[in-house]
Amino acid sequence: MKLFIQIPCFEEEQQLPGTLADLPHELDGVDEIEWLVVDDGSTDRTIEVARAHGVGHIVRLTNNKGLATAFQAGLDACLKLGADIIVNTDADNQYDARDIPELIAPILAGEADMVVGDREVAKIEHFSALKVRLQHLGSAVVRRASETSVPDTTSGFRAYNREAALQMATVSKFTYTLETIIQAGKMLVAVDHVPIRINPKTRESRLFPSTWAYVRRNGMSILRIYALYEPLRVFMTLAAVVALAALGIFGRFLWFYFAGSGGGHVQSLILGAMLFIAAVQLAALGVIGDILAGSRVLQQRVLERVRRVELQLGVAPSHYESGDAAAVAVRADADAADPAEDGAAAGRPTGTRPAATTGADAGPATGKTDEREALRL
Repeated sequence: MKLFIQIPCFEEEQQLPGTLADLPHELDGVDEIEWLVVDDGSTDRTIEVARAHGVGHIVRLTNNKGLATAFQAGLDACLKLGADIIVNTDADNQYDARDIPELIAPILAGEADMVVGDREVAKIEHFSALKVRLQHLGSAVVRRASETSVPDTTSGFRAYNREAALQMATVSKFTYTLETIIQAGKMLVAVDHVPIRINPKTRESRLFPSTWAYVRRNGMSILRIYALYEPLRVFMTLAAVVALAALGIFGRFLWFYFAGSGGGHVQSLILGAMLFIAAVQLAALGVIGDILAGSRVLQQRVLERVRRVELQLGVAPSHYESGDAAAVAVRADADAADPAEDGAAAGRPTGTRPAATTGADAGPATGKTDEREALRL
C-alpha cells in the first residue's frame, strides 16, 4: 500500500518547511509514504526548499495556472507514480497532519473511496460570521447537487483511493474542492467525511484578498458548478419564475380588458408576451444543458478509461521532476547507457526515479522507438 501526500504550492518558500516537518514518514496500514509537491509557477525558492526537506517528487508547472489545475496535475502524477491512496493538503500548514491517519482510515477499511476533512468552520476563530454563513450555504448547495453528506465542502484536506482519483476531472480554473465532490456524487465514488483539526493561521489567503472577494468568487463558483451539473433544474426553475411573471402581467391586462379599458394597457400584453418567450427559451436551454450534461458524463467515463490505459502502458507523468538528486544522477547514467529506454518504462533499477518530463533534460517521448517507421506521404 503506497500513500502519496501531494501539496500544491505557489510562492511557498517560507511556509513549506513547517508543513513538511509535520508530515508523517510512516503510518499503520501503509507500506510506503511518498511526498509530491506541485509547483504552480513559483518564482521563489519553493522547489529548492522542497528538495532540501526530502520531497521525492515534484510536478513543475511552467507558469501559474491556478489551484484547480495544480491539484489535477498532482493527482495525475501520483497515479502514474503508483499511488494507492492520495492525500491532498495545503502548503500553508492550515491542516493538522496528525489527522492523516483518521483521514485515510475509512479508505483502509474499505468503507469509502474519498474522504473530506471537516474543519467544523463555525468553531474557527478567524472566520467571520459572513464567511461561516456562506460556507454553510455553499456546502448545502453542493450537498444537494452531489447527493452527499459532506458538511465542509471547501476543505482541501482530503484523501482519495486509486479508483476515486481515476474518476476526478476538474474543469474549474479557480477551485477543485466543490467540483470534485459533485463529480464523486455523480460517479461510482463513495464519499465520507471525518472531523479534523487546523493549525493557527500563518498568513492571509492568497485565493481571497478580502471577504468580499471570497463571497463573490465562491458564490459564482457555486452557481456555475450547480448550473453545470444540474442544468435542467436550474433553467426550468428560472423558466417557471419568468412564466409566472408573464401570467401575472397577462392577468392584469385581462382584468382591464374585461373592465372595458384594455385599449390603454397594450404595453402589459407586449411585456407579458416577451416574458413568455423568455420562459420558453430558458426551458429550451435547460433541455439542451441536460443533453450536454449527459455527454459530459460519457466524456468523463472515456477519460477515466484513457487514464487506465496510460497507467497500463506506463506513460510518464507530465511536467515531472524527481526531488532526489542522487536518483536523478542514477537515472541519467542509465539513460546515457541506453538512450532508447523509455524514462517511464517498468523494470528500472530499484531506487531510481522516472526521468524528467519537462525542460531541456526531459527523457525520451513516451512511445517513441527507433524501430518506428516514418510516415510517408
